[in-house]
Order: sequence, then C-alpha cells, then structure tokens
Amino acid sequence: MTGQNGHSNGDVNPSDKPLTTWMVGLVNSRLKYLTAETFGFKVNANGLLLKKKQLWTLEAFGDSTDAVCLKSHLDKYLSVDQFGNVTCDAEEKDNGARFEIIVPESAAGKWAFRHPERGYFLGASADKLVCSAKTPTENELWFVHLAARPQVNLRSMGRRRFAHLSEQGDEIHVNANIPWGSTTLFTLEFRDDSRLYAIHTANNRYLSRDGRLLEQCNPTCLFSLEYHAGALALRDTQGLYLAPLGSKAVLRTRSTSVTKDELFTLEDSLAQAVFVSMMNSRYVSVKQGVDVTANQDEISDHETFQLEYDVSTGRWYIRTMGDRYWTLETAGGIQASSAKKSSNALFQMEWQQDGSIGFRANNGKFVGTKKSGHLFANTDSIDESSKFFFYLINRPMLVLKSEQGFVGYKSGSNCKLECNKANYEAIQVERGPLGLVYFKGQSGRYWTVSSDGITADGDTPEGFYLELREPSKLCIKSGDGAYLMADKNGVFTVGSRDSELATRWEF
Repeated sequence: MTGQNGHSNGDVNPSDKPLTTWMVGLVNSRLKYLTAETFGFKVNANGLLLKKKQLWTLEAFGDSTDAVCLKSHLDKYLSVDQFGNVTCDAEEKDNGARFEIIVPESAAGKWAFRHPERGYFLGASADKLVCSAKTPTENELWFVHLAARPQVNLRSMGRRRFAHLSEQGDEIHVNANIPWGSTTLFTLEFRDDSRLYAIHTANNRYLSRDGRLLEQCNPTCLFSLEYHAGALALRDTQGLYLAPLGSKAVLRTRSTSVTKDELFTLEDSLAQAVFVSMMNSRYVSVKQGVDVTANQDEISDHETFQLEYDVSTGRWYIRTMGDRYWTLETAGGIQASSAKKSSNALFQMEWQQDGSIGFRANNGKFVGTKKSGHLFANTDSIDESSKFFFYLINRPMLVLKSEQGFVGYKSGSNCKLECNKANYEAIQVERGPLGLVYFKGQSGRYWTVSSDGITADGDTPEGFYLELREPSKLCIKSGDGAYLMADKNGVFTVGSRDSELATRWEF
C-alpha cells in the first residue's frame, strides 16, 4: 500500500508474497456497508448488515503488488469512468477498476481507495458512490470487515512459521513448523463497537499489544487490518505493528513500519480429529511407529489426525503429524507408511445413527479393531469392532454459519440462539463420553434443546454429535438422533433425522 499521507510496504520483497483474494465488507463513516444491488447493477452504501449483497472480493490487479480491484457478488467489477462516475457492471478488470489502498496515519483502522488513473478517492455520497476527492475525508474512509472463515492459522512471512499458544498458555509464539492441534487455531473477531479486530485464542483469551493474553478484551487487544499485496499486517491503536520478537518469537507490537517481519498470511485450518475405538475405548495412535493402533489412553500429537478431502471420490486422506498417510497394506492392515497420496490411502467415512463412524477402505472392507488394538480392513459390515467415536480436536472454540448467517444470540436476548446473524458467537466445545460434545456460550451456560429452539441457558450439559461432511462443513446431531436445522428467518432448532436433509454448517 502506497500513496500520499500513508505508509508504504517498506523493504518487503514482493516475490515472497502470495497474491491472494480476500472476501470483505466495506463500512463507511455512516456505518453503512458498500452494497451491490441484485438488479440493474446499482451500487450504494446503504447496507445495514454484512450479507450476500455486501460481500466484495478484494483481489490483486494483474501482477501488481500495490493495486487491487473489487468484485461484487454478481462477479462484476467496481469501476470509475473518465468523468468520475462509479459503476459496477464491468465483466473484465481494466484500468477503470484499478485502485490503490492507502491507510492515512490519522485514520487508524480505515482504508482509502485511490483511483490512480484519475488521482481521486472513492467515497460515498447520499445514495451513490463518487470518486471526486483529491484527499480522503470521512466520506472516503472505509472500515474493512473480513468475511472469510474467522478461524484460521496465522503464518509469519518473515519467520516462515505458524503462530501457536505457548505451553503455559500465556503468550503466542510464532515458531511452529506446521499448524497442528488447537493451539495453532485463532479466531479473528470483528468488534462492532470499534470496527477493529481482536485475536481470540483457543484457550479463550485475547492477545494484548504487549504480548500478554488477557481474559477480557480491552482496547489494548484491538488491531486494524492492512492489506499488503495479499498479505496482512495488524496495527494496534498506538500505530505499532504486530511481529514475532526475540528467540521465542513472541507475538507483540513494536515497529511503526511494515517489513516482511510484520506480514502474515491467513490460512484455512483443516479439520483435525481423534478417534476412539468402540471395542476397547482406546484412542487410535501412531505412537508405536507405522502401525495404526487403538491402544492409547490419552491424546497427544500421535493421536491427532488431519482429514484431507478428495473432491473427485468424496473420500478422505487421513494424515499424521509426521506427514504420513493411513494406507491399506496388502494383507489388509492399516499403516501410516506412505508420504504420498494414493487410492489405498483413501477412506470413505460413514456416519452411524448412534453417533459413531465407520471407515471403508479401498478394498471395500470396513476398518476394524483387533484384540491387539491393530486396525485391519477386514469386516464386511459395521459392527462394534469397526465403529469409532469422532472428536474434532482442533476446534475447542467453534464458529458456525448457515446460508442465512452466523449462529449468535437473538437481538435483545442473552440466551436464545438464531442462525442468521451478521456477527458470530464463539462457542466453547467440551468433550463428553462416547463421541458426544457439549456446547457452552460465552456466558458459561450450556446449549439446550427445547420445543421453541436452541438456548444457551443450561446449568448441565446436553450432548451433541459432530459429523464432518465436507472440508469446512459438518452436521450436528442431538443425543437422540435429530439434526440441528437452520429454518426460515434464522430459526435454529432440531428437526429431521435424515442426514441428507440436515443443515450443513460451515465451521
């Protein structure tokens, strides 16, 4: 980002950076969202909430490192003509659709979009957009509401390592080679009151600018986002940027300028799970080496597996922390022996009515547990030996989204939940027995099912099963087998017992 009254990219080498796309909402000084209407390609800044018409794809303009364009939900580009008129009906991005992002020093958390062809800034005036200001005023400043999946892995471009919770859980260190387990999961929370972001950790704390993790979010935990050629910088309210510092790579703020040390990429956090054999109640593990065996009483990295979806077959690869895949061997045994994906490393996950899961291997047989704990694909049908309980281990906090919006509290209520909210409620997940999980609101009260929907007001936990259906979508089933459904107008309740009719929740 370069330009008058703003900061530049410093000494960042553009060749090191990915040119990615971001899904964003843009909020003007009147706290209204930039909106692309469905008919007539009309564009205005009258949106009250971040919904489909308020979603914009921010993408790099060609190979440039400092120019971007904005694409609407209708796949049309926002463009400025020679007279300064702003339209949104362009099929292709040309110089009329080219903007530079500038962050004025005096407007922390806000962006200005400069049109280099004309030298003017994009602004909102009454019911239309204009591009006629030589310098950005309040009308030309925009808050950025990141609309991507909010739970991510955070990778430092300077250190080339991932952020994770320290062993004591009191700091964030940026020195993990791979994002493994819940400690590398972070939730970027957009705070409505400030239009800034907080970094929420898996142990339910907030990162402060001095590197400490606090139980409550306060102004020292708030950061603005900046876009630097596809990468992200986070700036505190004092104008200092987050970076990993010292031998421990502690994440805190220090510098007033952006170099590669202050840049991060947001990466989707793939589902990681643990499995418990129903036959012996032990965790499946690769602790002994290549054999995949249900023989452990506790969870460590050896009992944690990453689930990677194969679109062409609808089956899954199951990956260990050592970058090996569960693989069907000639005699039917399951070993984590291959560093390469193959057809014998693919497994069909079949969810059962009792909340368990079965794995069908490439030979058509189900994976069962022998008395020794070793796994073999040698059963023709699902029985007790071939059933496993599933826990989504790297989501101790869960954010759920339906086609209508996020799961959050109904306006005016501190316990009734709806699924059409613009902002989400971070849900705490506790493991129960036999594959069940309990959901707890930030109030500390548990989710309960009643005749009029789901509320977070229970003193005692009520169990649910999670069923992973797609890389980023799952079904949720109550303990008695009814699925949680997103009904009309955001009504959130239990309904069908048929998984084909169940809502698939993005997480």
